[in-house]
Amino acid sequence: MKFAVIGTGAVGGYYGALLARHGFEVHFLLHGDFEYAKENGLLIESKNGDFSLESINAYGRAPDMPPCDVAIVALKATQNHQLASILPAVVKKKGTVVLLQNGLGVEAEIAAMLPEAAVIGGLCFLCSHKAGPAHIRHLDYGSIRMGQFSRDGGAAGITEELRFVADVFGKAGIQVYLADNLGKARWEKLVWNMSYNGLSVVLNATTDRLMNDPASETLVEQIMAEVIGGAGACGFVLADGFARQMLAATEKMVAYSPSMKLDFEAGRELEIHTIYWRPIQAAADNGYEMQAAAMLARQLEYLDRNNRA
Repeated sequence: MKFAVIGTGAVGGYYGALLARHGFEVHFLLHGDFEYAKENGLLIESKNGDFSLESINAYGRAPDMPPCDVAIVALKATQNHQLASILPAVVKKKGTVVLLQNGLGVEAEIAAMLPEAAVIGGLCFLCSHKAGPAHIRHLDYGSIRMGQFSRDGGAAGITEELRFVADVFGKAGIQVYLADNLGKARWEKLVWNMSYNGLSVVLNATTDRLMNDPASETLVEQIMAEVIGGAGACGFVLADGFARQMLAATEKMVAYSPSMKLDFEAGRELEIHTIYWRPIQAAADNGYEMQAAAMLARQLEYLDRNNRA
């Protein structure tokens, strides 16, 4: 079995390195770090123990990679326009794509590119960041919730492909929880992402600071409630007390800068469209207005444009 990692950053670099460390054949696609990684390998600093891969299968171009059975896509959603030229060259005809991205509607785009491939969505509960070239720093958590994409829009259930990928990740020490309904799982992750990601940028605050001030904590709770309402309008009823579970889990985190805050500080384009506008539009199509989330999205657009300018 051959595994491809498309996007060797905080997410793909960490999970791909764990697979390679446990004996799986992994091929890493890099861009700016290609020459450095080819010469020096990959370094992982982790709360679970540091390790390095002195030599990795590193590539600067997708056509140079071998066809792989499983492709792990961990690019930012803002870079998904590249996938139409990358995935057909990397994934075997009836292979599997594991999409580790935030937001809504991302699996449908992959399924359109690869009609015969199985597409699995993964929601990562991971605190990590890229500390330097081919250098990933893992701070906390690390589990993934996975569900299979269904082309008819319904719940795919627990499929054979899903169990296989979960088993492989488990052998690499990655805790995987299976979801029989990927759509619902994505809305559950949006409860966290739509509140903490955007507010961390607008308020220039890490998660601990957002939780320790009554004004920002109220904003977090307001947006969480609105996302839960949006999910319900789209047919995904989330459990009572779900927002409280997210708040409690965040309170236990190390002080953390969400990925959108790190992107903003690095001058990278923010994933506003997939994390905000797609769920906002989906809810609106079903008669529910996410007004606070829309206001936050517009603030992020303003900051993003000026930041990158």
